[in-house]
This record gives sequence, C-alpha cells and structure tokens, in this order.
Amino acid sequence: MNQYRILLIEVFFLIYCLTFIPSIFAAEKMGLGELDRLIKIHKPQKPTEDFDATIGPIKSVQLLPNFEPTVFSIPGFKVSGCGACHQSNDLLNLSIDRMRKTLKRLHTIFPDLSPAPLKQFIIQSWSGELLQPWQFAHTTFDSIRISPATILIDSRAYGNATHLHESLHLTQPFVGAANELEAYGLNIRSDPRFLFLNFPYFSDTVTAFFLPEFPKMLDRFFARQINEDLTIPREVQWFLMPFDEESLKKLSQAIKKMEPVLKEMGRMNRKFPVKAAYLGEQTRALSLLLDIAAAKLLPLPKIMESDNKEAFSILGQQFDKLDNTRLGYRIDRKREALMILTYKMKIKDPQKRLGIYFHFLKDRYVGADGEISLKVSDEEDLKKFVEEKRVQITRMMKSKNFTEIERQGAEKLLGVGPTGQSPVVISE
Repeated sequence: MNQYRILLIEVFFLIYCLTFIPSIFAAEKMGLGELDRLIKIHKPQKPTEDFDATIGPIKSVQLLPNFEPTVFSIPGFKVSGCGACHQSNDLLNLSIDRMRKTLKRLHTIFPDLSPAPLKQFIIQSWSGELLQPWQFAHTTFDSIRISPATILIDSRAYGNATHLHESLHLTQPFVGAANELEAYGLNIRSDPRFLFLNFPYFSDTVTAFFLPEFPKMLDRFFARQINEDLTIPREVQWFLMPFDEESLKKLSQAIKKMEPVLKEMGRMNRKFPVKAAYLGEQTRALSLLLDIAAAKLLPLPKIMESDNKEAFSILGQQFDKLDNTRLGYRIDRKREALMILTYKMKIKDPQKRLGIYFHFLKDRYVGADGEISLKVSDEEDLKKFVEEKRVQITRMMKSKNFTEIERQGAEKLLGVGPTGQSPVVISE
C-alpha cells in the first residue's frame, strides 16, 4: 500500500512538472501569480553537510572567437531534485545561448570595451558565502554565479538585464560601489524603470540637471501597492506594475541626454578604479562618480558667493571624514552634508542645495584644465583600504566552494606574482 501511494505521488509530481513548469530559461512574459508560483519552487536550498559543489552537469563551449572556452555547470542538479522536471543538457544549452546573446549585446553597446572574460557560469541552487540569499547574482573573478529564481525573474521580467549587468562586471578592473554605478548605468539605458529601482545612484544628477520633477515621479512609482504575501521581490513587483507612460517617456529622454555623463563616469571608473572604489566606501555616496562627471560636463546653476565659503567648508568636512573606512560606519556623507546645509544654513530649497553640492564637486575634483583628479585626503587610509580588500578576497578564496577558475581570477586581481606575494598597487 505504501509503495502504491509513493508511486501515485511520483506520477502526480511528474505530471505537475511537465504540465505547469515551463523552462526557467524561457523568455515569455507572465503574470505575478504565475511568476510567484515558479519562484516558490525554485527558491535557494540549504546544502547538506556532505554537499559537493563539484558534482553536477558540465558543458564547456567557446562563446567568443579566439577566447578560451567557458565552463557552464549546474552543481547539485541531482541532489536538489532538478532532474524531476528538467533535462540538464537543455538547461545548459539555453544558458549558453543566453550568454552568447548577452555578450554580443554588451559589445554592441560598448564596442570599444574589451570582451568580458567569462570563464565560468554557475547555476547555483543554494545560498552561501559566494551567493548570498539577497543577491540576484554575483560575479566572482571571471565567473558568474546565478540562482534559478533569478533566471526566472531576469527572463520573465527584466529582459535579461541581470545577465548584462554581471557581464559588465567581468570587465571592471577592481571592486566597489563605482562598479555597481557603472553597471546600473548600463541597465537604465535599456529600461527607465531601472532608474527608479536604483534611484540612489542617479537621482541627484537627474533632478539637478534633467528632470526637476523626478522626486515626485519617484514618490508615485513607490506609492503603488504591492502584494506582501508574494515571494516575488518588492522591486520586481514595482517593475512589472503599470506606470504612467508619460513619466517613463520623460525619464527615457533624460537618460538619453545623460549619455555623455554616463560615459564620463564609466571612463573615470576604469581610469581610477582603486580611488573610485575607495571614495565610494569612504563617502558612502553611491552616485559620487556620476555627480563628478555631471559637475565637469554640465553647466552649473548660479549660486551666491556668500553661500560658498561656509557651505564648501561643511561639505569638505564631511567628505574628509574617515569613519566609514576606519570604523566600519555606513554614513552617506553627501546626505549628511546636505542635511547640515538645510538646518544649519537654513537652505530650504533642495535645488539650491544640489547646486551648491555640484559646485563643491567641481571645485574639489575638476582642475582648471577641465581634467578630473580624484582627490584622496588621506593616502595612508587609501593604502589600508586596498590591503583590507586583499584580505577580504583572500578570505573568500578559502571557501570550500571556491572553484579553481575563481582562485586563478582572484590571484590575477590581487597581482600575485611568482613569489606568492601581492604588493599594494595604487598607480593611478
């Protein structure tokens, strides 16, 4: 009797898989209810103690001419029960096709950019130190790790923006918030809704120079009611819900006008990768590089000379503070300074405060010749920051799930030579 019941359960489960679970790599749009159901059955699993991340289907293919092959894998395919509904070879082939199209798309957008050195693509069905539960995906040293649920969201909602985002990360020379700024800058070019979702990176430049009404648009975008009972992340629900087409059109036009600023921001991140990463952590101003690019390229609003001295002193004090790097604080120094301008100097007009802020950036980071120099107020703190990043990477390399490809990529980033030493290099 028990065997009969088990057989019935297995038959019904198989029918359920074949009938109701389309490929997680398919690209058709779907409603929130259907997407929620699929995400629930593709949530990250907790690996057992004896879990071996090296066991699973593997396929090696050459995605780009004259480049070494990329290894695609699905570790834990069998133990996670993926085989009940999917053929591993189908998933790998679809993933290969997805990445081939993504790399071609990236090259079309940035034809002068060196090809992304993707050596490994891992579909990871569990959460861990290399792919946290809150992460959609993670680029780790020539490798992309992505969860099945993310593939669902990316193919059914985001137009593969996550794959594109992570592919750009592969081309960036260092780590830090500036990398995210550059990658989200890529995403907003494809869909203005990504600017709403990632507004801390863009809102001040957009508001000050392109769309003064943006804060009101932002309020309306997030005022829409979402369903807290769904497994679908809040940001995905907001993305999929209908929104004012006229506002989206205006935002798209603003993004097109921002193109020179976005390009200058990306240029800075690649010319000064270490200092850009350091300033991102030291100031916790996610938009800093974009704001500096705007201060360099765009005409600044007129401000009264009487406001300059005290306001610049307040901003300078905040931007010189080292609490974030030395004490581990997470204080946005830009927001802190703008708040002081509001309450100490009684500057109530937000546009005026932003105008003063952009003048400060130009005075601090843009020379008389119009060239940008990323000023660091404490060189010793910069060196300690770089060494700490090296320690973090070395610690990550000790993970039992860290692959040989990732280890080699990490050593390349660290600059490990024949002696095994990794000297601190800040030659920018």
